[in-house]
Amino acid sequence: MVQPISRFALLCCVVVCLSVPTAYVRQVRADNLPAGDTIGAIEGDAISVQGPMSVDTANGEVRTILRSGSEVQVKSGQAHIDLVEGGNITICGPSHFSVLKSGGALTIALDSGTIHAHIDGQLTLTVYTAQIQAHPIAIGNAPQDMLVGLDASGTMCIHPIKGAVRIEQQLTGQSLLVPQNGDVSLANGQLETLHASQGQCNCELQLSAKPAVISTQISGLASTDELKKKEAEAKAGDPPPAKSASTEKEEPIYQVFMPPLHYDAKSKVQQDYDPNLIVLVRRARVRPTLIFTGKVEGDPVIAQVAAASTAPAAQKVVTTKKSEDDSAWARVRTFFHKLWSPNS
Repeated sequence: MVQPISRFALLCCVVVCLSVPTAYVRQVRADNLPAGDTIGAIEGDAISVQGPMSVDTANGEVRTILRSGSEVQVKSGQAHIDLVEGGNITICGPSHFSVLKSGGALTIALDSGTIHAHIDGQLTLTVYTAQIQAHPIAIGNAPQDMLVGLDASGTMCIHPIKGAVRIEQQLTGQSLLVPQNGDVSLANGQLETLHASQGQCNCELQLSAKPAVISTQISGLASTDELKKKEAEAKAGDPPPAKSASTEKEEPIYQVFMPPLHYDAKSKVQQDYDPNLIVLVRRARVRPTLIFTGKVEGDPVIAQVAAASTAPAAQKVVTTKKSEDDSAWARVRTFFHKLWSPNS
């Protein structure tokens, strides 16, 4: 009877020992490392992290926290690192790199892949390859933004978006400065092979669409108070909409169309645009023709016109009668003249 109990106790001890060490070792690893070597949280679809790290839970999501000395491999897709000091780093796979942090300096040893670094705070970033080191330089207090890539053939591309980038050959000590918006590439870590490239460095963050949250709503019968409230709102009616106080202005609108401005990083003196290509457009609303409709009231001019028009008519009648009387008297006189003439 003693032997079965001993076997059961031994089995329980083995189960407990197998379940405890993972969480225990992770907790000890997170606590033993200094807080100043924390780089930031990394997330990605197909990534592998080796070396010092810790796990954090925020808003129900488990995040992997990179620490100094971590080795990251992005097998495919992209990975994103939110830096503690501010800013972020996007990695486009396939990529393999290591991170090392000392104080306020962050070093990325890039073996392959392309990174897009955006630095907002006081963090100093340096990207190392086997032969070249690239160091971004801020313009004033503006943020730093750059793209650095290294492919399998050993060709390195550098594209500073905000600020400049100083590249240095680690063996010879030669260095040169790539200005803002420059896009260059070099082969096998030789600065003599530096030449301009268009679009070779490309790594933009692609946000994955999160599934929509489906909410379930259960409807029920309305209570008596809710029905009364709804009837009162229906009787009250909606308030009349407030009239807009803004009035449309009919003033002319002027628009100026200028030729597109361009910047050439290779040219020391930028070419000015041609003022003859500036177009000024004036837009105005044409007022409609004024049309008056209505009734005009004034003095009775019509009555005076009628009275004035009757007088000539009366004169005409009198003249007509007079002319008729003259003709009749002329006839009578002619008759008596013929009657008493000696020839008759």
